[in-house]
Amino acid sequence: MLKSMSNDNRAAFDIVNIVAGLGLLISPWLLGFAGETFAAWNAWIAGAVIAVIAAAALYAYYEAEEWLNLVLGIWAFVAPWVLGFSAVTAAMWVHVIAGIVVAALAAGSIWFTHNHPLSTA
Repeated sequence: MLKSMSNDNRAAFDIVNIVAGLGLLISPWLLGFAGETFAAWNAWIAGAVIAVIAAAALYAYYEAEEWLNLVLGIWAFVAPWVLGFSAVTAAMWVHVIAGIVVAALAAGSIWFTHNHPLSTA
């Protein structure tokens, strides 16, 4: 029972990461920054890779997939300043929000993998 509950939590985390990745992927068109080269390309590439890795983790869980999404989430968070598009408000905020969501959920999934609660049964 406890193991399946943990798998359900991981599946929910992966589904939210897929949505966050797809949101980042389509954000240049939705928020109007497709003309901003670095911001748009980073959103397209990072969003697609996050969604694909989360989908792969949903299909067959391997901890490496969560570590990759953790790194990608951190990258999405810092990319506006590293790539120099922090002045493009919509691009900056979508990267920051998606990065926080992806990194936090990937870290939570890693944490739940290693820290099983004690059974009370």
